[in-house]
Amino acid sequence: MSHIDNTPDTTPFFSDDNEIEAAGDSGTHPSQPQEEESPSGVSSRRAAWTVAVLCYINLLNYMDRFTVAGVLPDIENFFKISDSNSGLLQTVFICSYMILAPVFGYLGDRYNRKFIMCGGITFWSIVTLASSYIQRDYFWALLLTRGLVGVGEASYSTIAPTIIADLFVKEKRTTMLSVFYFAIPVGSGLGYIVGSKVDEAAGDWHWALRVTPALGLVAVLLLLFVVKEPKRGAVEERPEHTLHRTGWVADMTALCRNKSFVLSTFGFTAVAFVTGSLALWAPSFLFRAAVFIGEKQPCRKDPCDASDSLIFGIITCVTGILGVATGLMVSRYLRKKTPRADPLICASGLLLAAPFLYLSIVFAQISTVATYIFIFLGETFLSMNWAIVADILLYVVVPTRRSTAEAFQIVLSHLLGDAGSPYLIGVVSDSLKRSESYMWEFRSLQISLLLCSFVAVGGGAFFLATALFIERDRQRAENYVPSDDAPIIVPKRGRSTKVPVSSVLI
Repeated sequence: MSHIDNTPDTTPFFSDDNEIEAAGDSGTHPSQPQEEESPSGVSSRRAAWTVAVLCYINLLNYMDRFTVAGVLPDIENFFKISDSNSGLLQTVFICSYMILAPVFGYLGDRYNRKFIMCGGITFWSIVTLASSYIQRDYFWALLLTRGLVGVGEASYSTIAPTIIADLFVKEKRTTMLSVFYFAIPVGSGLGYIVGSKVDEAAGDWHWALRVTPALGLVAVLLLLFVVKEPKRGAVEERPEHTLHRTGWVADMTALCRNKSFVLSTFGFTAVAFVTGSLALWAPSFLFRAAVFIGEKQPCRKDPCDASDSLIFGIITCVTGILGVATGLMVSRYLRKKTPRADPLICASGLLLAAPFLYLSIVFAQISTVATYIFIFLGETFLSMNWAIVADILLYVVVPTRRSTAEAFQIVLSHLLGDAGSPYLIGVVSDSLKRSESYMWEFRSLQISLLLCSFVAVGGGAFFLATALFIERDRQRAENYVPSDDAPIIVPKRGRSTKVPVSSVLI
Protein backbone atom coordinates (compact mmCIF):
# COMPACT_ATOMS: atom_id res chain seq x y z
CA MET A 1 0.00 0.00 0.00
CA SER A 2 1.55 3.27 -1.08
CA HIS A 3 1.75 6.01 1.50
CA ILE A 4 1.85 8.85 -0.98
CA ASP A 5 1.13 9.64 -4.58
CA ASN A 6 3.88 11.82 -6.01
CA THR A 7 2.18 12.38 -9.35
CA PRO A 8 0.50 15.72 -8.53
CA ASP A 9 3.83 17.16 -7.34
CA THR A 10 5.55 17.01 -10.69
CA THR A 11 5.11 18.07 -14.29
CA PRO A 12 6.94 16.68 -17.35
CA PHE A 13 9.37 19.61 -17.32
CA PHE A 14 9.98 19.39 -13.59
CA SER A 15 10.16 15.61 -13.29
CA ASP A 16 13.33 14.06 -11.92
CA ASP A 17 16.19 13.39 -14.31
CA ASN A 18 16.60 9.86 -13.00
CA GLU A 19 12.96 9.08 -13.80
CA ILE A 20 13.38 10.36 -17.37
CA GLU A 21 16.64 8.50 -17.90
CA ALA A 22 15.28 5.32 -16.36
CA ALA A 23 12.29 5.46 -18.67
CA GLY A 24 14.55 6.00 -21.65
CA ASP A 25 16.86 3.13 -20.75
CA SER A 26 14.21 0.53 -19.90
CA GLY A 27 13.86 -2.18 -22.51
CA THR A 28 17.09 -1.37 -24.30
CA HIS A 29 20.05 -3.74 -24.08
CA PRO A 30 18.99 -5.40 -20.81
CA SER A 31 22.12 -7.54 -20.69
CA GLN A 32 24.55 -4.67 -21.23
CA PRO A 33 26.57 -3.98 -18.05
CA GLN A 34 26.01 -0.55 -16.58
CA GLU A 35 28.11 1.58 -14.30
CA GLU A 36 27.30 0.80 -10.69
CA GLU A 37 25.09 3.42 -9.09
CA SER A 38 24.37 4.25 -5.48
CA PRO A 39 20.80 4.30 -4.10
CA SER A 40 20.68 7.97 -5.12
CA GLY A 41 20.62 6.92 -8.77
CA VAL A 42 23.91 8.68 -9.48
CA SER A 43 27.23 6.87 -9.93
CA SER A 44 30.12 7.78 -7.65
CA ARG A 45 32.07 9.30 -10.53
CA ARG A 46 29.16 11.46 -11.63
CA ALA A 47 28.48 12.45 -8.03
CA ALA A 48 32.04 13.76 -7.77
CA TRP A 49 31.62 15.73 -10.99
CA THR A 50 28.33 17.09 -9.68
CA VAL A 51 30.02 18.43 -6.55
CA ALA A 52 32.75 19.97 -8.72
CA VAL A 53 30.15 21.80 -10.84
CA LEU A 54 28.25 23.00 -7.78
CA CYS A 55 31.51 24.24 -6.24
CA TYR A 56 32.30 26.16 -9.41
CA ILE A 57 28.88 27.83 -9.38
CA ASN A 58 29.14 28.60 -5.66
CA LEU A 59 32.55 30.19 -6.24
CA LEU A 60 31.10 32.22 -9.12
CA ASN A 61 28.15 33.21 -6.95
CA TYR A 62 30.33 34.76 -4.24
CA MET A 63 32.82 36.15 -6.71
CA ASP A 64 30.05 38.21 -8.29
CA ARG A 65 28.62 39.22 -4.93
CA PHE A 66 31.88 40.79 -3.74
CA THR A 67 33.12 42.27 -6.98
CA VAL A 68 31.09 45.37 -6.06
CA ALA A 69 32.84 45.58 -2.68
CA GLY A 70 36.21 45.36 -4.45
CA VAL A 71 35.48 48.51 -6.46
CA LEU A 72 33.35 50.31 -3.84
CA PRO A 73 35.61 53.40 -3.56
CA ASP A 74 35.26 53.87 -7.33
CA ILE A 75 31.49 53.46 -7.15
CA GLU A 76 31.26 55.99 -4.32
CA ASN A 77 33.39 58.44 -6.28
CA PHE A 78 31.47 57.81 -9.54
CA PHE A 79 27.97 58.32 -8.12
CA LYS A 80 28.99 60.75 -5.31
CA ILE A 81 27.06 58.79 -2.67
CA SER A 82 27.22 58.62 1.13
CA ASP A 83 28.15 55.62 3.32
CA SER A 84 24.50 54.78 3.95
CA ASN A 85 23.76 54.67 0.20
CA SER A 86 26.85 52.52 -0.34
CA GLY A 87 25.54 50.09 2.25
CA LEU A 88 22.27 49.85 0.32
CA LEU A 89 24.08 48.09 -2.55
CA GLN A 90 24.53 45.02 -0.40
CA THR A 91 21.25 45.42 1.48
CA VAL A 92 18.96 45.45 -1.59
CA PHE A 93 20.75 42.39 -2.94
CA ILE A 94 20.36 40.45 0.31
CA CYS A 95 16.73 41.54 0.76
CA SER A 96 15.62 40.19 -2.63
CA TYR A 97 17.77 37.12 -2.05
CA MET A 98 16.10 36.28 1.26
CA ILE A 99 12.55 37.11 0.08
CA LEU A 100 12.81 34.68 -2.84
CA ALA A 101 14.67 31.98 -0.91
CA PRO A 102 11.48 30.41 0.58
CA VAL A 103 9.91 30.27 -2.88
CA PHE A 104 12.86 28.38 -4.33
CA GLY A 105 13.08 26.26 -1.19
CA TYR A 106 9.45 25.19 -1.68
CA LEU A 107 10.07 24.44 -5.37
CA GLY A 108 13.34 22.65 -4.61
CA ASP A 109 11.59 20.18 -2.28
CA ARG A 110 9.06 19.31 -4.99
CA TYR A 111 10.47 19.77 -8.50
CA ASN A 112 13.61 19.17 -10.52
CA ARG A 113 16.36 21.15 -8.83
CA LYS A 114 18.73 21.19 -11.80
CA PHE A 115 16.31 23.04 -14.06
CA ILE A 116 15.44 25.53 -11.31
CA MET A 117 19.13 26.37 -10.88
CA CYS A 118 19.65 26.71 -14.64
CA GLY A 119 16.85 29.26 -14.91
CA GLY A 120 18.08 31.23 -11.91
CA ILE A 121 21.71 31.40 -13.04
CA THR A 122 20.69 32.48 -16.55
CA PHE A 123 18.57 35.30 -15.12
CA TRP A 124 21.35 36.34 -12.74
CA SER A 125 23.94 36.48 -15.55
CA ILE A 126 21.74 38.69 -17.74
CA VAL A 127 20.96 41.14 -14.93
CA THR A 128 24.61 41.34 -13.83
CA LEU A 129 25.68 42.18 -17.37
CA ALA A 130 22.96 44.85 -17.60
CA SER A 131 24.20 46.48 -14.36
CA SER A 132 27.61 47.12 -15.96
CA TYR A 133 26.13 49.67 -18.39
CA ILE A 134 24.54 52.04 -15.84
CA GLN A 135 25.58 55.68 -16.13
CA ARG A 136 26.38 58.33 -13.53
CA ASP A 137 22.87 59.77 -13.01
CA TYR A 138 21.16 56.42 -12.48
CA PHE A 139 22.31 55.10 -9.13
CA TRP A 140 18.74 53.87 -8.52
CA ALA A 141 19.13 51.58 -11.54
CA LEU A 142 22.28 50.04 -10.02
CA LEU A 143 20.31 49.38 -6.82
CA LEU A 144 17.51 47.79 -8.86
CA THR A 145 19.81 45.47 -10.79
CA ARG A 146 21.67 44.44 -7.64
CA GLY A 147 18.31 43.53 -6.15
CA LEU A 148 17.42 41.42 -9.18
CA VAL A 149 20.78 39.62 -8.96
CA GLY A 150 19.61 38.34 -5.56
CA VAL A 151 16.63 36.67 -7.24
CA GLY A 152 18.92 34.54 -9.40
CA GLU A 153 21.26 33.62 -6.57
CA ALA A 154 18.37 32.55 -4.31
CA SER A 155 17.51 29.84 -6.84
CA TYR A 156 20.93 28.28 -6.36
CA SER A 157 21.93 28.73 -2.72
CA THR A 158 18.81 27.10 -1.28
CA ILE A 159 19.03 24.02 -3.48
CA ALA A 160 22.67 23.08 -4.10
CA PRO A 161 23.46 21.82 -0.54
CA THR A 162 20.42 19.52 -0.65
CA ILE A 163 21.71 17.86 -3.82
CA ILE A 164 25.00 17.11 -2.07
CA ALA A 165 23.03 15.78 0.90
CA ASP A 166 21.23 13.35 -1.44
CA LEU A 167 24.53 12.10 -2.90
CA PHE A 168 26.56 11.40 0.25
CA VAL A 169 26.10 10.51 3.91
CA LYS A 170 27.94 10.89 7.20
CA GLU A 171 31.66 11.71 7.01
CA LYS A 172 31.75 11.83 3.23
CA ARG A 173 28.88 14.30 3.21
CA THR A 174 30.75 16.51 5.66
CA THR A 175 33.84 16.34 3.46
CA MET A 176 31.92 17.23 0.30
CA LEU A 177 30.11 20.07 2.04
CA SER A 178 33.48 21.38 3.20
CA VAL A 179 34.72 21.32 -0.39
CA PHE A 180 31.52 23.08 -1.45
CA TYR A 181 31.89 25.77 1.20
CA PHE A 182 35.54 26.35 0.36
CA ALA A 183 34.06 28.25 -2.57
CA ILE A 184 32.52 30.89 -0.31
CA PRO A 185 35.72 32.51 1.01
CA VAL A 186 37.68 31.70 -2.13
CA GLY A 187 34.97 33.16 -4.36
CA SER A 188 34.64 36.19 -2.11
CA GLY A 189 38.38 36.77 -2.24
CA LEU A 190 38.41 36.38 -6.01
CA GLY A 191 35.64 38.96 -6.20
CA TYR A 192 37.90 41.53 -4.54
CA ILE A 193 40.92 40.47 -6.58
CA VAL A 194 39.21 40.32 -9.98
CA GLY A 195 37.24 43.49 -9.32
CA SER A 196 40.29 45.50 -8.33
CA LYS A 197 42.57 44.16 -11.10
CA VAL A 198 40.02 44.52 -13.91
CA ASP A 199 39.22 48.03 -12.68
CA GLU A 200 42.91 48.87 -12.71
CA ALA A 201 43.51 47.35 -16.15
CA ALA A 202 40.46 48.89 -17.84
CA GLY A 203 40.45 52.16 -15.91
CA ASP A 204 36.67 51.74 -15.48
CA TRP A 205 34.91 49.86 -12.67
CA HIS A 206 32.04 48.89 -15.02
CA TRP A 207 34.26 46.26 -16.65
CA ALA A 208 34.65 44.47 -13.33
CA LEU A 209 30.96 43.54 -13.49
CA ARG A 210 31.29 41.96 -16.95
CA VAL A 211 33.50 39.04 -15.97
CA THR A 212 31.04 36.79 -14.11
CA PRO A 213 28.16 36.83 -16.66
CA ALA A 214 30.32 35.01 -19.25
CA LEU A 215 31.33 32.46 -16.62
CA GLY A 216 27.66 32.09 -15.71
CA LEU A 217 26.88 30.80 -19.20
CA VAL A 218 29.51 28.09 -18.72
CA ALA A 219 27.85 27.19 -15.41
CA VAL A 220 24.46 26.67 -17.07
CA LEU A 221 25.97 24.36 -19.70
CA LEU A 222 27.74 22.33 -17.02
CA LEU A 223 24.51 21.97 -15.06
CA LEU A 224 22.62 20.76 -18.10
CA PHE A 225 25.15 18.21 -19.33
CA VAL A 226 27.03 17.06 -16.20
CA VAL A 227 24.70 17.23 -13.19
CA LYS A 228 22.09 14.52 -12.66
CA GLU A 229 19.18 14.93 -10.24
CA PRO A 230 19.58 12.42 -7.35
CA LYS A 231 16.71 10.67 -5.61
CA ARG A 232 15.78 12.54 -2.45
CA GLY A 233 16.66 10.66 0.74
CA ALA A 234 17.43 7.35 -1.03
CA VAL A 235 21.11 7.36 -0.06
CA GLU A 236 20.05 7.38 3.62
CA GLU A 237 18.05 4.18 3.13
CA ARG A 238 14.83 6.14 3.34
CA PRO A 239 13.55 6.24 -0.25
CA GLU A 240 11.49 9.25 -1.10
CA HIS A 241 8.25 7.37 -1.54
CA THR A 242 8.37 6.22 2.12
CA LEU A 243 8.65 9.82 3.38
CA HIS A 244 5.48 11.84 3.32
CA ARG A 245 5.68 15.25 1.71
CA THR A 246 3.73 17.51 4.03
CA GLY A 247 2.44 20.99 3.37
CA TRP A 248 4.48 24.16 3.83
CA VAL A 249 2.74 25.05 7.11
CA ALA A 250 3.43 21.59 8.54
CA ASP A 251 7.06 21.82 7.41
CA MET A 252 7.52 25.20 9.06
CA THR A 253 5.82 24.04 12.26
CA ALA A 254 8.19 21.08 12.50
CA LEU A 255 11.24 23.25 11.80
CA CYS A 256 10.27 25.82 14.43
CA ARG A 257 10.03 23.03 17.00
CA ASN A 258 13.51 21.80 16.09
CA LYS A 259 15.61 23.60 18.70
CA SER A 260 18.96 22.67 17.20
CA PHE A 261 17.91 24.04 13.83
CA VAL A 262 16.50 27.28 15.27
CA LEU A 263 19.40 28.00 17.63
CA SER A 264 22.08 27.18 15.03
CA THR A 265 20.23 29.45 12.58
CA PHE A 266 20.45 32.33 15.06
CA GLY A 267 24.15 31.56 15.54
CA PHE A 268 24.65 31.59 11.79
CA THR A 269 22.78 34.91 11.67
CA ALA A 270 25.59 36.40 13.75
CA VAL A 271 28.12 34.99 11.28
CA ALA A 272 26.15 36.58 8.42
CA PHE A 273 26.02 39.94 10.23
CA VAL A 274 29.77 40.03 10.76
CA THR A 275 30.79 38.72 7.34
CA GLY A 276 28.28 40.98 5.58
CA SER A 277 29.64 44.06 7.32
CA LEU A 278 33.29 43.19 6.77
CA ALA A 279 32.74 42.05 3.18
CA LEU A 280 31.42 45.42 2.05
CA TRP A 281 33.28 47.80 4.33
CA ALA A 282 36.69 46.24 5.05
CA PRO A 283 38.45 47.40 1.82
CA SER A 284 37.06 50.93 2.19
CA PHE A 285 37.97 50.99 5.87
CA LEU A 286 41.53 49.89 5.14
CA PHE A 287 41.84 52.52 2.42
CA ARG A 288 40.56 55.26 4.76
CA ALA A 289 42.94 54.08 7.49
CA ALA A 290 45.87 54.34 5.05
CA VAL A 291 44.78 57.89 4.15
CA PHE A 292 44.38 58.76 7.84
CA ILE A 293 47.94 57.68 8.77
CA GLY A 294 49.38 59.27 5.63
CA GLU A 295 50.32 56.12 3.69
CA LYS A 296 48.00 56.92 0.74
CA GLN A 297 46.42 59.88 -0.99
CA PRO A 298 42.62 60.39 -1.00
CA CYS A 299 40.67 59.20 -4.04
CA ARG A 300 39.83 62.24 -6.17
CA LYS A 301 39.50 60.59 -9.60
CA ASP A 302 38.94 57.14 -11.12
CA PRO A 303 40.39 54.60 -10.71
CA CYS A 304 41.05 54.71 -6.96
CA ASP A 305 43.92 52.84 -5.31
CA ALA A 306 42.61 49.25 -5.13
CA SER A 307 45.59 47.60 -3.42
CA ASP A 308 43.65 47.17 -0.17
CA SER A 309 40.92 45.27 -2.02
CA LEU A 310 43.58 43.04 -3.58
CA ILE A 311 45.28 42.29 -0.25
CA PHE A 312 41.98 41.75 1.55
CA GLY A 313 40.88 39.42 -1.24
CA ILE A 314 44.02 37.33 -0.90
CA ILE A 315 43.57 37.17 2.88
CA THR A 316 39.94 36.13 2.44
CA CYS A 317 40.92 33.30 0.07
CA VAL A 318 43.68 31.96 2.30
CA THR A 319 41.78 32.28 5.60
CA GLY A 320 38.70 30.71 4.04
CA ILE A 321 40.59 27.61 2.93
CA LEU A 322 42.46 27.41 6.23
CA GLY A 323 39.36 28.02 8.36
CA VAL A 324 37.08 25.54 6.57
CA ALA A 325 39.82 22.87 6.55
CA THR A 326 40.55 23.43 10.24
CA GLY A 327 36.86 23.21 11.10
CA LEU A 328 36.57 19.94 9.18
CA MET A 329 39.61 18.34 10.83
CA VAL A 330 38.61 19.41 14.34
CA SER A 331 35.06 18.21 13.72
CA ARG A 332 36.27 14.77 12.60
CA TYR A 333 38.43 14.45 15.70
CA LEU A 334 35.91 15.69 18.26
CA ARG A 335 32.95 13.74 16.85
CA LYS A 336 34.67 10.59 18.13
CA LYS A 337 34.62 12.05 21.63
CA THR A 338 31.31 13.90 21.82
CA PRO A 339 28.13 14.16 19.70
CA ARG A 340 28.06 17.88 20.55
CA ALA A 341 31.29 18.56 18.66
CA ASP A 342 29.86 20.56 15.76
CA PRO A 343 28.04 23.34 17.67
CA LEU A 344 30.94 23.60 20.12
CA ILE A 345 33.37 24.15 17.23
CA CYS A 346 31.09 26.83 15.77
CA ALA A 347 30.86 28.56 19.15
CA SER A 348 34.62 28.45 19.61
CA GLY A 349 35.19 29.90 16.14
CA LEU A 350 32.99 32.93 16.81
CA LEU A 351 34.25 33.52 20.35
CA LEU A 352 37.87 33.39 19.15
CA ALA A 353 37.17 35.58 16.13
CA ALA A 354 35.58 38.39 18.18
CA PRO A 355 38.71 39.70 19.98
CA PHE A 356 40.89 39.51 16.86
CA LEU A 357 38.34 41.46 14.79
CA TYR A 358 38.17 44.05 17.58
CA LEU A 359 41.95 44.40 17.61
CA SER A 360 42.13 44.69 13.82
CA ILE A 361 39.75 47.66 13.89
CA VAL A 362 41.50 49.38 16.80
CA PHE A 363 45.04 48.89 15.42
CA ALA A 364 44.14 50.30 12.00
CA GLN A 365 45.17 53.77 13.17
CA ILE A 366 48.51 52.51 14.44
CA SER A 367 49.89 49.77 12.21
CA THR A 368 48.69 48.47 8.85
CA VAL A 369 50.70 45.25 9.27
CA ALA A 370 49.15 44.51 12.69
CA THR A 371 45.71 45.20 11.24
CA TYR A 372 46.18 42.65 8.47
CA ILE A 373 47.51 40.06 10.94
CA PHE A 374 44.49 40.43 13.22
CA ILE A 375 42.13 40.31 10.22
CA PHE A 376 43.84 37.10 9.10
CA LEU A 377 43.32 35.44 12.48
CA GLY A 378 39.76 36.72 12.91
CA GLU A 379 38.63 35.58 9.47
CA THR A 380 40.28 32.17 9.93
CA PHE A 381 38.26 31.46 13.08
CA LEU A 382 35.12 32.90 11.50
CA SER A 383 35.46 30.60 8.47
CA MET A 384 35.44 27.47 10.65
CA ASN A 385 31.63 27.72 10.76
CA TRP A 386 30.61 27.53 7.10
CA ALA A 387 30.56 23.82 6.32
CA ILE A 388 29.71 22.72 9.86
CA VAL A 389 26.56 24.85 10.10
CA ALA A 390 25.35 23.43 6.78
CA ASP A 391 26.03 19.89 7.99
CA ILE A 392 24.11 20.53 11.23
CA LEU A 393 21.05 21.54 9.22
CA LEU A 394 21.25 18.48 7.00
CA TYR A 395 21.45 15.93 9.81
CA VAL A 396 18.80 17.43 12.11
CA VAL A 397 16.22 17.90 9.31
CA VAL A 398 14.54 15.08 7.32
CA PRO A 399 15.24 14.98 3.54
CA THR A 400 11.80 16.16 2.39
CA ARG A 401 12.13 19.39 4.39
CA ARG A 402 15.75 20.29 3.70
CA SER A 403 15.24 22.81 0.90
CA THR A 404 12.56 24.51 3.00
CA ALA A 405 14.94 24.51 5.97
CA GLU A 406 17.75 25.96 3.83
CA ALA A 407 15.37 28.68 2.64
CA PHE A 408 14.19 29.47 6.17
CA GLN A 409 17.76 29.68 7.40
CA ILE A 410 18.70 31.97 4.54
CA VAL A 411 15.73 34.26 5.22
CA LEU A 412 16.31 34.56 8.95
CA SER A 413 20.09 34.82 8.82
CA HIS A 414 19.96 37.48 6.13
CA LEU A 415 16.96 39.33 7.56
CA LEU A 416 18.69 39.81 10.91
CA GLY A 417 22.23 39.50 9.55
CA ASP A 418 23.81 40.80 6.39
CA ALA A 419 20.63 42.24 4.86
CA GLY A 420 20.79 45.16 7.22
CA SER A 421 24.32 45.13 8.64
CA PRO A 422 26.10 46.91 5.71
CA TYR A 423 23.41 49.60 5.65
CA LEU A 424 23.38 49.82 9.47
CA ILE A 425 27.16 50.29 9.56
CA GLY A 426 26.85 53.02 6.92
CA VAL A 427 24.05 54.82 8.76
CA VAL A 428 25.95 54.72 12.07
CA SER A 429 29.07 55.95 10.29
CA ASP A 430 27.19 58.89 8.73
CA SER A 431 25.58 59.79 12.07
CA LEU A 432 28.96 59.87 13.84
CA LYS A 433 30.62 62.20 11.34
CA ARG A 434 31.11 65.69 12.72
CA SER A 435 32.60 67.03 9.51
CA GLU A 436 33.48 65.92 5.98
CA SER A 437 37.16 65.60 6.82
CA TYR A 438 39.21 62.51 6.02
CA MET A 439 39.78 62.00 9.74
CA TRP A 440 36.05 61.70 10.46
CA GLU A 441 35.49 59.48 7.43
CA PHE A 442 37.89 57.03 9.04
CA ARG A 443 36.88 57.51 12.70
CA SER A 444 33.15 57.17 12.13
CA LEU A 445 33.52 53.97 10.12
CA GLN A 446 36.00 52.58 12.66
CA ILE A 447 33.61 53.05 15.59
CA SER A 448 30.63 51.60 13.70
CA LEU A 449 32.57 48.46 12.71
CA LEU A 450 33.32 47.66 16.37
CA LEU A 451 29.74 46.43 16.59
CA CYS A 452 30.78 43.28 14.69
CA SER A 453 32.87 41.96 17.59
CA PHE A 454 29.97 42.09 20.04
CA VAL A 455 27.59 40.40 17.58
CA ALA A 456 30.14 37.58 17.16
CA VAL A 457 30.06 36.95 20.93
CA GLY A 458 26.27 36.70 20.81
CA GLY A 459 26.48 34.20 17.97
CA GLY A 460 28.86 32.06 20.01
CA ALA A 461 26.28 31.94 22.81
CA PHE A 462 23.62 30.62 20.40
CA PHE A 463 25.88 27.80 19.26
CA LEU A 464 26.63 26.88 22.87
CA ALA A 465 22.87 26.60 23.41
CA THR A 466 22.61 24.43 20.28
CA ALA A 467 24.99 21.92 21.88
CA LEU A 468 22.36 21.19 24.54
CA PHE A 469 19.85 19.81 22.01
CA ILE A 470 21.91 18.59 19.05
CA GLU A 471 22.10 14.92 20.03
CA ARG A 472 18.36 14.56 20.65
CA ASP A 473 17.36 16.36 17.43
CA ARG A 474 19.79 14.36 15.32
CA GLN A 475 18.38 11.09 16.62
CA ARG A 476 14.84 12.28 15.90
CA ALA A 477 15.74 13.10 12.29
CA GLU A 478 17.54 9.78 11.74
CA ASN A 479 14.66 7.77 13.23
CA TYR A 480 11.90 9.86 11.69
CA VAL A 481 8.78 7.86 10.83
CA PRO A 482 5.89 9.55 9.00
CA SER A 483 2.74 9.66 11.12
CA ASP A 484 0.37 11.67 8.99
CA ASP A 485 -1.91 8.77 7.96
CA ALA A 486 -5.52 9.69 7.50
CA PRO A 487 -7.36 8.79 10.74
CA ILE A 488 -10.21 6.29 10.86
CA ILE A 489 -12.88 5.80 13.49
CA VAL A 490 -12.48 2.87 15.88
CA PRO A 491 -15.11 2.19 18.58
CA LYS A 492 -13.74 2.23 22.10
CA ARG A 493 -16.11 1.33 24.94
CA GLY A 494 -19.12 2.72 23.18
CA ARG A 495 -17.39 5.87 21.89
CA SER A 496 -15.60 6.57 18.60
CA THR A 497 -11.86 7.20 18.71
CA LYS A 498 -9.67 8.51 15.88
CA VAL A 499 -6.46 6.55 15.29
CA PRO A 500 -3.97 6.41 12.37
CA VAL A 501 -4.56 3.85 9.65
CA SER A 502 -1.12 2.30 10.15
CA SER A 503 -1.95 1.35 13.74
CA VAL A 504 -4.77 -0.99 12.72
CA LEU A 505 -3.42 -2.49 9.47
CA ILE A 506 -2.19 -6.06 9.69
